[in-house]
Amino acid sequence: MRQAGGGRARLLALAALTLFAVSGRPAAADAARQLVYQVKHSVFGDIGTYTNSIETSGTMTTVKTAAHFMVKALGVGLHSEEAQRVEQFQGDRLTFFHGVTVKNGDKIEIKGQASGNNFVIDSPTGTITAPASVKPANPWSPLSIDSTTMMRVDTGKVENVKVSAGRETNISVDGATTTAKEYDITGPTNNYKIWFDQHDIPVMFEVDDDSGKVTFTLKK
Repeated sequence: MRQAGGGRARLLALAALTLFAVSGRPAAADAARQLVYQVKHSVFGDIGTYTNSIETSGTMTTVKTAAHFMVKALGVGLHSEEAQRVEQFQGDRLTFFHGVTVKNGDKIEIKGQASGNNFVIDSPTGTITAPASVKPANPWSPLSIDSTTMMRVDTGKVENVKVSAGRETNISVDGATTTAKEYDITGPTNNYKIWFDQHDIPVMFEVDDDSGKVTFTLKK
């Protein structure tokens, strides 16, 4: 009986090695990570958190976003915002988007789907046909900024943007100095800065609009 059990164990080990040799990677190679950001406004201070949960399976990547913002002045709530969003990519192409944003009690739902050489977006203002290269304004990897066409995740609006070449710099992230590449993204309504570390993780990003500068700093 011990020999039979040992034989089965050797066969299972051989099967596992064969699977690794055929696939070139272990069966459990799919990756998942969570990026949690503290969000600070240049005028109102800390206003909430922003989280990207990223799951990769083969060539498919799913990004789930949760945003929780509350802007206060002298203890009085001025603005509240809650959002839940899902993006799906096949390779580097956006194939699906669904987002629900609630601002001060008003709900905005955005849906998007790849269709041929386009990406079709449905929002409360109507249907927009964007090029297949469009990317949501959600910096979860360098893949998210490899397009000159950007979709606003809270409204579904599509904008043409200019992305600068990355330049190396040092920044302070959660009390530690980090070497990163800085990118400037210029658009018709907002300007953005994004810093990716040496592992291509967005450790910080900023949105500059008419209300002030909002900074997202990676916590873990």
